[in-house]
Amino acid sequence: MNRDFNSWLNTMTDSINGFDYYVNFEKVISNVKKFKTEFALLGTLIGEKDIESEFRKLVAEYPKVLKCIPILLAVRRDIVHAEDNTGSYDFDFKYGSNDIDDYVMFCYKTGLFDLIQHHLVRDMLDYATGVEVGLDSNGRKNRGGHQMEDTVEKYIKKTGAVYHKEMYLPEVEEEYGLDLSCFSSDGTSNKRWDFVVQAADGIIYLMEVNFYGGGGSKLNETARSYELLALKSREAKGAKFVWVTDGSWYSARHNLEETFKVLPNLYNIADLRSGAFDRLFKNK
Repeated sequence: MNRDFNSWLNTMTDSINGFDYYVNFEKVISNVKKFKTEFALLGTLIGEKDIESEFRKLVAEYPKVLKCIPILLAVRRDIVHAEDNTGSYDFDFKYGSNDIDDYVMFCYKTGLFDLIQHHLVRDMLDYATGVEVGLDSNGRKNRGGHQMEDTVEKYIKKTGAVYHKEMYLPEVEEEYGLDLSCFSSDGTSNKRWDFVVQAADGIIYLMEVNFYGGGGSKLNETARSYELLALKSREAKGAKFVWVTDGSWYSARHNLEETFKVLPNLYNIADLRSGAFDRLFKNK
Protein backbone atom coordinates (compact mmCIF):
# COMPACT_ATOMS: atom_id res chain seq x y z
CA MET A 1 0.00 0.00 0.00
CA ASN A 2 1.42 3.35 -1.06
CA ARG A 3 1.40 5.99 1.64
CA ASP A 4 1.65 9.74 1.23
CA PHE A 5 4.37 11.16 3.45
CA ASN A 6 2.76 14.55 4.10
CA SER A 7 -0.56 12.96 5.00
CA TRP A 8 1.26 10.60 7.35
CA LEU A 9 3.29 13.43 8.90
CA ASN A 10 0.08 15.30 9.68
CA THR A 11 -1.07 12.43 11.88
CA MET A 12 1.85 12.96 14.28
CA THR A 13 0.92 13.92 17.83
CA ASP A 14 2.62 16.66 19.85
CA SER A 15 2.32 14.95 23.22
CA ILE A 16 1.68 11.57 24.82
CA ASN A 17 2.09 12.80 28.38
CA GLY A 18 0.13 10.93 31.00
CA PHE A 19 -0.96 12.38 34.33
CA ASP A 20 2.09 10.88 36.04
CA TYR A 21 4.53 12.49 33.60
CA TYR A 22 4.83 15.90 35.24
CA VAL A 23 5.80 15.14 38.84
CA ASN A 24 6.52 11.89 40.67
CA PHE A 25 5.04 12.98 43.97
CA GLU A 26 5.71 9.63 45.60
CA LYS A 27 9.43 10.17 45.04
CA VAL A 28 9.22 13.82 46.10
CA ILE A 29 7.52 13.00 49.40
CA SER A 30 9.91 10.12 50.06
CA ASN A 31 12.96 12.36 49.56
CA VAL A 32 11.58 15.07 51.84
CA LYS A 33 10.64 12.62 54.59
CA LYS A 34 14.26 11.48 54.85
CA PHE A 35 15.11 14.83 56.44
CA LYS A 36 11.78 15.74 58.01
CA THR A 37 13.29 16.20 61.47
CA GLU A 38 16.29 18.15 60.16
CA PHE A 39 14.06 20.53 58.20
CA ALA A 40 11.97 21.12 61.31
CA LEU A 41 15.08 21.94 63.33
CA LEU A 42 16.34 24.36 60.68
CA GLY A 43 12.90 25.93 60.73
CA THR A 44 13.55 27.14 64.28
CA LEU A 45 16.04 29.60 62.78
CA ILE A 46 13.41 31.42 60.75
CA GLY A 47 13.34 35.08 61.80
CA GLU A 48 16.27 34.80 64.23
CA LYS A 49 18.10 38.11 64.53
CA ASP A 50 21.41 36.48 65.47
CA ILE A 51 21.05 33.61 63.03
CA GLU A 52 24.77 32.81 62.95
CA SER A 53 24.95 32.24 66.70
CA GLU A 54 21.75 30.15 66.71
CA PHE A 55 23.01 28.12 63.73
CA ARG A 56 26.25 27.33 65.54
CA LYS A 57 24.31 26.14 68.60
CA LEU A 58 21.97 24.04 66.45
CA VAL A 59 24.78 22.29 64.58
CA ALA A 60 26.68 21.66 67.81
CA GLU A 61 23.65 19.95 69.33
CA TYR A 62 22.19 18.36 66.18
CA PRO A 63 25.04 17.94 63.63
CA LYS A 64 22.75 15.88 61.36
CA VAL A 65 21.01 19.09 60.26
CA LEU A 66 23.97 19.66 57.95
CA LYS A 67 22.85 16.74 55.77
CA CYS A 68 19.76 18.54 54.52
CA ILE A 69 21.44 21.83 53.60
CA PRO A 70 22.43 20.88 50.01
CA ILE A 71 18.83 20.07 49.08
CA LEU A 72 17.85 23.62 50.08
CA LEU A 73 20.02 24.72 47.14
CA ALA A 74 18.64 22.04 44.82
CA VAL A 75 21.84 20.00 45.08
CA ARG A 76 21.83 16.23 45.62
CA ARG A 77 25.55 15.83 46.30
CA ASP A 78 26.94 15.36 49.82
CA ILE A 79 30.07 17.34 48.99
CA VAL A 80 29.40 20.77 47.52
CA HIS A 81 32.11 22.81 45.78
CA ALA A 82 32.16 26.60 45.68
CA GLU A 83 34.78 29.22 45.00
CA ASP A 84 35.25 32.98 44.86
CA ASN A 85 38.11 35.48 45.09
CA THR A 86 38.95 34.22 48.60
CA GLY A 87 39.61 30.66 47.54
CA SER A 88 38.22 27.30 46.47
CA TYR A 89 36.26 25.20 48.93
CA ASP A 90 34.67 21.76 49.30
CA PHE A 91 31.98 21.45 51.93
CA ASP A 92 31.22 18.00 53.34
CA PHE A 93 27.58 17.86 54.42
CA LYS A 94 27.47 14.12 55.01
CA TYR A 95 30.06 13.67 57.72
CA GLY A 96 30.45 17.30 58.80
CA SER A 97 34.23 17.13 58.45
CA ASN A 98 34.60 20.86 57.81
CA ASP A 99 34.99 23.40 60.59
CA ILE A 100 31.77 25.09 61.72
CA ASP A 101 33.17 28.39 60.41
CA ASP A 102 33.14 26.88 56.92
CA TYR A 103 29.46 26.04 57.14
CA VAL A 104 28.65 29.50 58.46
CA MET A 105 30.51 31.05 55.53
CA PHE A 106 28.67 28.73 53.13
CA CYS A 107 25.27 29.74 54.47
CA TYR A 108 26.15 33.44 54.31
CA LYS A 109 27.61 33.40 50.81
CA THR A 110 24.95 31.18 49.24
CA GLY A 111 22.19 33.36 50.70
CA LEU A 112 20.66 30.65 52.91
CA PHE A 113 20.99 32.75 56.05
CA ASP A 114 19.29 35.68 54.33
CA LEU A 115 16.50 33.39 53.10
CA ILE A 116 15.84 31.99 56.57
CA GLN A 117 16.48 35.06 58.70
CA HIS A 118 14.28 37.46 56.78
CA HIS A 119 11.19 35.25 56.59
CA LEU A 120 11.56 34.64 52.85
CA VAL A 121 10.28 31.16 53.70
CA ARG A 122 7.78 30.32 56.40
CA ASP A 123 8.24 26.58 56.61
CA MET A 124 11.42 24.70 55.71
CA LEU A 125 9.58 21.46 54.97
CA ASP A 126 7.27 23.18 52.50
CA TYR A 127 10.24 24.94 50.93
CA ALA A 128 12.14 21.65 50.56
CA THR A 129 9.09 20.05 48.99
CA GLY A 130 9.01 22.79 46.38
CA VAL A 131 12.71 22.27 45.66
CA GLU A 132 12.16 18.54 45.24
CA VAL A 133 9.30 19.15 42.80
CA GLY A 134 11.64 21.32 40.74
CA LEU A 135 14.39 18.70 40.78
CA ASP A 136 11.95 15.97 39.82
CA SER A 137 11.13 17.80 36.59
CA ASN A 138 14.57 16.69 35.38
CA GLY A 139 13.21 13.15 35.26
CA ARG A 140 10.59 14.00 32.64
CA LYS A 141 12.90 13.02 29.79
CA ASN A 142 13.19 9.47 31.10
CA ARG A 143 9.49 9.28 31.88
CA GLY A 144 8.71 10.53 28.37
CA GLY A 145 10.83 7.79 26.83
CA HIS A 146 9.14 5.12 28.92
CA GLN A 147 5.71 6.46 27.97
CA MET A 148 6.37 5.80 24.28
CA GLU A 149 7.73 2.33 25.01
CA ASP A 150 4.71 1.54 27.18
CA THR A 151 2.35 2.77 24.46
CA VAL A 152 3.99 0.61 21.78
CA GLU A 153 4.16 -2.42 24.05
CA LYS A 154 0.43 -2.14 24.68
CA TYR A 155 -0.24 -2.53 20.95
CA ILE A 156 2.23 -5.41 20.62
CA LYS A 157 0.46 -7.27 23.42
CA LYS A 158 -2.89 -6.82 21.71
CA THR A 159 -1.63 -8.88 18.75
CA GLY A 160 -0.74 -11.82 20.95
CA ALA A 161 2.68 -12.06 19.28
CA VAL A 162 5.69 -13.42 21.15
CA TYR A 163 8.12 -10.60 21.88
CA HIS A 164 11.15 -9.59 23.90
CA LYS A 165 11.90 -6.18 25.34
CA GLU A 166 15.36 -4.60 25.27
CA MET A 167 17.25 -7.37 23.53
CA TYR A 168 20.83 -7.10 22.32
CA LEU A 169 21.80 -8.09 18.79
CA PRO A 170 23.91 -11.15 19.79
CA GLU A 171 21.02 -12.38 21.93
CA VAL A 172 18.64 -12.09 18.97
CA GLU A 173 21.03 -14.07 16.79
CA GLU A 174 21.34 -16.81 19.39
CA GLU A 175 17.63 -16.94 20.23
CA TYR A 176 16.40 -17.14 16.63
CA GLY A 177 19.41 -18.51 14.76
CA LEU A 178 19.77 -15.39 12.65
CA ASP A 179 22.76 -13.82 10.97
CA LEU A 180 22.50 -10.10 11.67
CA SER A 181 26.06 -9.23 10.68
CA CYS A 182 24.62 -6.75 8.17
CA PHE A 183 24.04 -4.39 11.09
CA SER A 184 27.74 -4.53 12.01
CA SER A 185 30.38 -4.69 9.31
CA ASP A 186 33.05 -5.76 11.79
CA GLY A 187 30.79 -8.12 13.74
CA THR A 188 31.32 -6.29 17.02
CA SER A 189 28.01 -4.45 17.28
CA ASN A 190 26.20 -4.87 20.57
CA LYS A 191 23.16 -2.87 19.52
CA ARG A 192 20.11 -3.14 21.73
CA TRP A 193 16.66 -3.28 20.14
CA ASP A 194 13.73 -1.83 22.06
CA PHE A 195 11.50 -4.74 21.03
CA VAL A 196 12.02 -7.97 19.12
CA VAL A 197 8.76 -9.49 17.85
CA GLN A 198 8.17 -12.84 16.18
CA ALA A 199 5.33 -12.64 13.65
CA ALA A 200 2.91 -15.43 12.77
CA ASP A 201 4.88 -16.23 9.61
CA GLY A 202 8.12 -16.59 11.58
CA ILE A 203 9.65 -13.27 10.53
CA ILE A 204 11.54 -11.54 13.34
CA TYR A 205 10.90 -7.81 13.60
CA LEU A 206 13.65 -5.68 15.15
CA MET A 207 12.04 -2.55 16.54
CA GLU A 208 13.24 0.88 17.56
CA VAL A 209 10.86 3.18 19.47
CA ASN A 210 11.15 6.88 20.30
CA PHE A 211 9.18 10.07 20.81
CA TYR A 212 10.49 13.60 20.33
CA GLY A 213 8.77 16.46 22.09
CA GLY A 214 10.93 19.15 20.51
CA GLY A 215 12.86 19.84 17.32
CA GLY A 216 16.59 20.21 16.86
CA SER A 217 19.54 18.71 15.02
CA LYS A 218 19.20 15.40 16.86
CA LEU A 219 16.09 14.57 14.86
CA ASN A 220 17.98 14.91 11.60
CA GLU A 221 20.74 12.66 12.91
CA THR A 222 18.19 10.12 14.11
CA ALA A 223 16.38 10.03 10.79
CA ARG A 224 19.64 9.54 8.89
CA SER A 225 20.82 6.76 11.21
CA TYR A 226 17.53 4.89 10.87
CA GLU A 227 17.62 5.31 7.11
CA LEU A 228 20.97 3.52 7.21
CA LEU A 229 19.52 0.78 9.42
CA ALA A 230 16.63 0.37 7.00
CA LEU A 231 19.02 -0.11 4.09
CA LYS A 232 21.19 -2.57 6.04
CA SER A 233 18.16 -4.57 7.14
CA ARG A 234 17.47 -5.56 3.53
CA GLU A 235 20.42 -7.94 3.78
CA ALA A 236 19.04 -9.72 6.86
CA LYS A 237 17.35 -13.02 6.08
CA GLY A 238 14.39 -13.82 8.30
CA ALA A 239 14.39 -10.41 9.98
CA LYS A 240 13.00 -6.96 9.24
CA PHE A 241 13.48 -3.54 10.78
CA VAL A 242 10.59 -1.56 12.30
CA TRP A 243 10.73 2.01 13.54
CA VAL A 244 7.89 3.52 15.57
CA THR A 245 8.24 7.22 16.23
CA ASP A 246 6.10 10.26 16.90
CA GLY A 247 6.24 13.84 18.13
CA SER A 248 7.53 17.12 16.73
CA TRP A 249 9.12 15.92 13.48
CA TYR A 250 8.08 18.84 11.28
CA SER A 251 11.44 20.64 11.52
CA ALA A 252 13.26 17.48 10.38
CA ARG A 253 10.61 16.35 7.90
CA HIS A 254 12.99 16.24 4.92
CA ASN A 255 15.35 13.70 6.50
CA LEU A 256 12.40 11.78 7.89
CA GLU A 257 10.89 11.61 4.42
CA GLU A 258 14.07 10.02 3.07
CA THR A 259 13.74 7.28 5.68
CA PHE A 260 10.02 6.98 4.94
CA LYS A 261 10.87 6.22 1.31
CA VAL A 262 13.15 3.27 2.14
CA LEU A 263 11.46 1.87 5.25
CA PRO A 264 7.97 0.41 4.69
CA ASN A 265 7.67 -0.39 8.39
CA LEU A 266 7.92 3.18 9.66
CA TYR A 267 4.94 3.91 11.90
CA ASN A 268 3.54 6.44 14.33
CA ILE A 269 0.92 6.05 17.05
CA ALA A 270 -1.93 6.77 14.63
CA ASP A 271 -0.78 3.78 12.56
CA LEU A 272 -0.85 1.53 15.61
CA ARG A 273 -4.37 2.68 16.44
CA SER A 274 -5.45 1.74 12.94
CA GLY A 275 -4.13 -1.81 13.27
CA ALA A 276 -0.62 -1.64 11.76
CA PHE A 277 0.73 -4.27 14.17
CA ASP A 278 -2.18 -6.62 13.48
CA ARG A 279 -1.37 -6.50 9.79
CA LEU A 280 2.34 -6.89 10.43
CA PHE A 281 2.51 -9.55 13.13
CA LYS A 282 -0.67 -11.49 12.44
CA ASN A 283 -0.09 -11.22 8.68
CA LYS A 284 -3.64 -10.04 8.09
